[in-house]
Amino acid sequence: MEKKRNKLEIIRDILLVIKENKKVGPTRLLHHSNLSPQMFKEYLKLLLHKKFIEEIISEKKRIFQLTKNGFDFLREYKIIEATINNFGL
Repeated sequence: MEKKRNKLEIIRDILLVIKENKKVGPTRLLHHSNLSPQMFKEYLKLLLHKKFIEEIISEKKRIFQLTKNGFDFLREYKIIEATINNFGL
């Protein structure tokens, strides 16, 4: 049985999907986040509030893309993850 992801891992996963796709719509993001629709909405609200992502609404599309804060979070998370792995934790 796989270990449940913690809040930071879920945030990282969502941000990575957006980073890998440059811009991504809500349906694709929900699918890749592997969260319930309700939990997904809560994380989306948090990420928008913290300015990790921005929402772009055009005529018929709604997409999300990373902001500088989102890129900074991923960079710092990678450093912390590497440090933890270096100590075998």
